[in-house]
Amino acid sequence: MSTPLNTTLCRRLGIRYPIFGFSHSVDVTVALANAGCFPIYGATRDMPDEIVSHLKEIRERIGTGKFGVDLLLPSGVGSETDRAAVVAGLPAENKAFIEQLRTKYNVPPATKATFFSSQIRSQQLFAEQIDAVLGSSADAFAAGIGLPASVIQRAAQCGKFTISLVGSAKHAVAAKTAGVDLIVAQGADAGGHTGPIGTYSLVPQVVEAAGDVPVLAAGGVGHGRHIAAAFGLGAQGVWLGTAWLTSREHAFNEILLRQVLAARGEDTVISKSHSGKSARLIRSAWTDEWEAPSAPKPLPMPYQQVLTGELLAAVEEHGIEALSYTGAGQGVGWFNELKTVDEIVERLVSETQGALDQMNARLSGN
Repeated sequence: MSTPLNTTLCRRLGIRYPIFGFSHSVDVTVALANAGCFPIYGATRDMPDEIVSHLKEIRERIGTGKFGVDLLLPSGVGSETDRAAVVAGLPAENKAFIEQLRTKYNVPPATKATFFSSQIRSQQLFAEQIDAVLGSSADAFAAGIGLPASVIQRAAQCGKFTISLVGSAKHAVAAKTAGVDLIVAQGADAGGHTGPIGTYSLVPQVVEAAGDVPVLAAGGVGHGRHIAAAFGLGAQGVWLGTAWLTSREHAFNEILLRQVLAARGEDTVISKSHSGKSARLIRSAWTDEWEAPSAPKPLPMPYQQVLTGELLAAVEEHGIEALSYTGAGQGVGWFNELKTVDEIVERLVSETQGALDQMNARLSGN
């Protein structure tokens, strides 16, 4: 007999499956809601007015469905808002390295601005992004980096379900103290910004530290067996991001789509070259260049992305394949075909139910 995946957490939130899907794509967010999951829209790369319009579009398209929004709110980011002044003050060694890469890979100048080539992360920007999210109809607020207790409390006062991503038991205790409703234990297997502790080791530690606060497992989840294992580790669901990069709805550019479809877990590396904080990326000439003995150390956030923003905008605009890269977790090898979000969810659910049935049969001696 199949084990149903409509858990207590699902019933509490009004969703069909305990699968939380993170994506920077509005279309993926909508598809996840329609597939019975809890979508989390990554808004950290959006300006406040874009957040307002994107969240309005999501609500219009999913009706009464549930969705959340994730922001990165690192406490170490300062108050500088004059990007040109910050660029002028960057270390000469690092700026020279960027110019070397531009010449070596023959990258023409960018003619189109991106978030990272035109903005600098600052506490002022964070405040405006927070206001945009809290003034929206989103059902949940998630803090991907940083744990501003005052923001968590404001979100709760706005009637939003609150979520914190953590990479250690210590951070889980802080999240519980701040009053979050849900904690995501994100292991080092995860794509993008991540910590040093592997998912299998981290999740039980966070479950113990979280007490009665429910926990999701994140990092390397690519198969239903991972989801079944997450329940065994004490989690009440999972958080996935890499899975949706190979969805038709995500509409990745051809270079990055080929990169993700071809990648396996061993093709990912931890690097500070993306933002100045440790992040798991698919290995490319970009990550290799920053690991070279002659390369300077990446700058701390937000200065690394100010340094690299214009070059990476040009890499994207002109399709410079060697320097193209994306964040991806070690579960990326499970996603080697272009499929719809619904097809990916159906596979994960079917695999999970099968794995749980096998576990029950083994435990019962059948």
